[in-house]
Amino acid sequence: MALLKSNCPEGQYCRGTARRALTCPHRLGPKVCIAVLAALFMFAHVLEGHAILLEALPAKDAAVNGPDVEIQLKFNSRIDGARSQISLVLPDNTMHKVQLDAQKSPEILSAKAKGLKSGSYKLRWQVLAADGHLTRGEYTFEVK
Repeated sequence: MALLKSNCPEGQYCRGTARRALTCPHRLGPKVCIAVLAALFMFAHVLEGHAILLEALPAKDAAVNGPDVEIQLKFNSRIDGARSQISLVLPDNTMHKVQLDAQKSPEILSAKAKGLKSGSYKLRWQVLAADGHLTRGEYTFEVK
């Protein structure tokens, strides 16, 4: 093997041939940095994640007074309110889409369900998050 000074950024005499000059240990640092940065950019959408429900009103499994119930869902990221929806599955298993209020904050959806009778309800939500993915979820609560 030849000692190659000209291909080493440190001006060192490194072992290798002209074809293997890139295997110089002094060049390894920039290669690793570039590979790590490329991986971060490729998987940035995965790192950002989907919308996660942080807080809910009414809370999961809560018992609330009716007939009018305030609904507020807070997520960990910005939500596109125009492409998001909230629905209620009523005690008789029929579905009722709830009209959303104008968004006061980009991570919060709010609405008011009116005329709810006593019984168990299932709140279903579907949101379009900042990462471009639809996220769905549901939980139950009870109206007294």
